[in-house]
Amino acid sequence: MREYSARDRLIAHLDQGLRTLFGRPPRQRATPGSDEIDVDLSEGERKLIGGLMRVNHSGEVCAQALYQGQSLTARSTRVRDAMAKAAREENDHLAWCEERIEELGTHKSFLNPFWYLGSFAIGALAGVAGDRWSLGFLAETERQVVRHLDGHLDRLPPDDNKTRIIIEQMRKDEAGHASTALKAGAAELPEVVKQAMGVASKIMTHTAEKI
Repeated sequence: MREYSARDRLIAHLDQGLRTLFGRPPRQRATPGSDEIDVDLSEGERKLIGGLMRVNHSGEVCAQALYQGQSLTARSTRVRDAMAKAAREENDHLAWCEERIEELGTHKSFLNPFWYLGSFAIGALAGVAGDRWSLGFLAETERQVVRHLDGHLDRLPPDDNKTRIIIEQMRKDEAGHASTALKAGAAELPEVVKQAMGVASKIMTHTAEKI
């Protein structure tokens, strides 16, 4: 198998970043719940759901950036391949969220380029720290995302099955990524790092829901 140079990988990551922010990333799976009939929503419900899906979309932008940054600086080919595989799978989430946002007649977060650049830098630093720490960062990120999606499921209107099915599938995938990282030898992050990640996540989610 050909080993790509750092320059080749950087160009590939740049291309992926542009696709994430401004294009239509390729998907592997159809949108869950696409055969569900969209129920009549009040203006307040539509605004709520649109804000939640905007947050989820921004979260997937961050996930892409984290994986790309970690893949760029990972020391082993095995970890680079694992990060690239996770990024491809999360392209589905990105597409699903964008599709639902359009159906709801709202917009993606205007701050997505900012979220992407910040997350890419964090991912690259995690990769520099070493593969076990990089995998640990991945596992903790996904655990926090699962808790965040649980909160969204609680806030959804009970009859909005279309959005619920999408979020439930995303939750299942994220939990699977965390489990894969742990099995691959992820290190347990210090509590202070977990708390800092939680604070950063709250800032992003509260801001993205509105802007």
